[in-house]
Amino acid sequence: MNFLNQVVLADAASGNAFGTYGMILIWVLVFAAMYFFILRPSSKKKKEEAQMRNSLEIGDEITTIGGIMGRVVAIKDDEDAIIIETGSDRVKMKFKKWCISTVDTVKEAPAKEKSSEKEEKTEKKGLFGKKKKDEEDK
Repeated sequence: MNFLNQVVLADAASGNAFGTYGMILIWVLVFAAMYFFILRPSSKKKKEEAQMRNSLEIGDEITTIGGIMGRVVAIKDDEDAIIIETGSDRVKMKFKKWCISTVDTVKEAPAKEKSSEKEEKTEKKGLFGKKKKDEEDK
């Protein structure tokens, strides 16, 4: 501890207004910026991709990272693989789940989300707190 006090006093005595604590603060800010701009978005994207691959169902239209498009006909959880059917000649191919790029099937939102969207539309308020009528009522 005595050594740290001497370093701080030496920095202050040398005319360095920023000192050791300022340099530590700069490094902390640099690492925090790296976390928020680089590490956090990439981990968020990986979680979304994993959720997309785990929610895959038979009959979904997919595109692989190699550009192969097809329909899922089987899911093998023990091998972490899927079997897709491509083209009109019904060729079946087996792929690992990690090679799925996108799921092209548009799925309907659950009933809870639909009802909440309707509630949000009906509860619009104007500038002074008065309720607005929906565009459907006009």
